[in-house]
Amino acid sequence: MLWSLLKVVLFVAIVGSLTYGASVLLETDGGVRVAVAGWELNLGPFQAVILVLLILAAFWILLKLVGLLVAVLRFLNGDETAISRYFIRNRERKGLRALTEGLLALASGDGRVALARAQRAERYLAAPELTTLLMAQSAEAVGDTKRASDAYKKLLGDEKTRFVGVRGLMKQKLAEGDTETALKLAEKAFAMKPRHVETQDILLKLQAEHSDWKGARQTLGAKLKAGELPRDVYRRRDAVLALQEAKTVIDDTASIEAREAAIEANRLSPDLIPAASMAARSLVAKGDKKGATALLKKAWAMQPHPDLAAAFAEIEPEESANARLKRFKALTAIKPEDEQTRLLQAELHVAAEDFPAAKRDLGDLVTKHPTQRTLAIMAAIARGEGEDDAVVRGWLTRALTAPRGPQWCCDKCQAVHAQWHPICDNCGGFDTLSWREAPDTSGPSATGTELMPLIVGQPAPIKAAAEVMDDVEQKSA
Repeated sequence: MLWSLLKVVLFVAIVGSLTYGASVLLETDGGVRVAVAGWELNLGPFQAVILVLLILAAFWILLKLVGLLVAVLRFLNGDETAISRYFIRNRERKGLRALTEGLLALASGDGRVALARAQRAERYLAAPELTTLLMAQSAEAVGDTKRASDAYKKLLGDEKTRFVGVRGLMKQKLAEGDTETALKLAEKAFAMKPRHVETQDILLKLQAEHSDWKGARQTLGAKLKAGELPRDVYRRRDAVLALQEAKTVIDDTASIEAREAAIEANRLSPDLIPAASMAARSLVAKGDKKGATALLKKAWAMQPHPDLAAAFAEIEPEESANARLKRFKALTAIKPEDEQTRLLQAELHVAAEDFPAAKRDLGDLVTKHPTQRTLAIMAAIARGEGEDDAVVRGWLTRALTAPRGPQWCCDKCQAVHAQWHPICDNCGGFDTLSWREAPDTSGPSATGTELMPLIVGQPAPIKAAAEVMDDVEQKSA
């Protein structure tokens, strides 16, 4: 309120002062005489003041015109001026609008519009890290791989965008199936950003596919340091990689280091059945049968498995059937009620030609959980007890359509594998195979030899059962 009153009073005072000054000038006698080149001009005091003000205004306008001329000359010369800044801001507005529309189009799945807006933004904006990236992703959306590849290669020239360029080229090579080039690009991307989770996963998968187990273990260690893996999962997967590394060395040189690597793999993950089997065979090769026995007993306590029994049989390969039956009691006594233990005992008794004991070992498995292996053992028992060929053939016929029982099954895609592998052949999953019943047990019929692990040798009754199985398959074909 006071400020408004003060402004009014000040305005009145200024107007009054100007009015008073003008009246004084009008009443003042005399004037100003100007003579130039024969021209003479007489002005009164008030007129003289007006002339001075006009001269000052004209001089100010002249200065502005000179400034405008200088700005135009600087603009034409390429220097930054108010005019150039105006055009720059105008271009930036158009470029940012095109960039925004391109991003929205890309997010909505309209690749063609996104590509057009990316090209427009590239013309207006001096920000290649943004426009080139939008160009690459838009080209990928419309399937223009060449343009996308060229855009990603441009990103390699800038330190700030080099990782993005390498990652984009890596994804392209993966899509094309060029895994060798993708592996090299993944290694470069990993060197730039070792804590990048996606790069770690891709590199680990590619290294495993190319059997670079040593490099895969280093990548796995980086995932642990980055906090992306729980320690127990890391130990399990490191054991898987150590096992494959040991297999590779054994295949090449069969050196002492390979045996030690197999034992290390088992130490890292005692529940890994292939590692336990390989480690036991390594100890047997070193002459440490006692250590191999203890190792296999520990693994059997975790999960009974035919591969463990096969490795246990290899500790004394030349022993008789009765001696083997007696020695295996140290293993079968650990989990006597487990299905794998009962099947193992039945096979051992069949090998020893104690068929009533083999039948007792099977018990109610034939009715409660009939599998191909169980029914094949029953066929061998029937042949050993002197049953007619029709009875034996009946058991084997049932085995042809029975479930196969526990197998190496992928937890990701449910594909069944005959042997354990670190990578699923079907979906490429790493460490996804587990020993369990497959959801779909249908598949090609197995021969009599395939139905039984034959870890105890191949006695006459089992050979006869296999021959009958072949005869049944030939007739059914």
